[in-house]
Amino acid sequence: MKQRDLIKILEDAGFSFERHGGNNDIYRRDSDIEKVPGHKEINENLARMILGKWKLL
Repeated sequence: MKQRDLIKILEDAGFSFERHGGNNDIYRRDSDIEKVPGHKEINENLARMILGKWKLL
């Protein structure tokens, strides 16, 4: 999955960009925090794990 597609799904769910971390970008929704890898292409299993964690699949 492309990074921008994952970010779009997270933003549609209410997450917003907070800051750049070392290797990850940090997105926040109230007290929820998600780290998105800085790669242009994200492993499908990792993307599913992130989306499944927030029930966005």
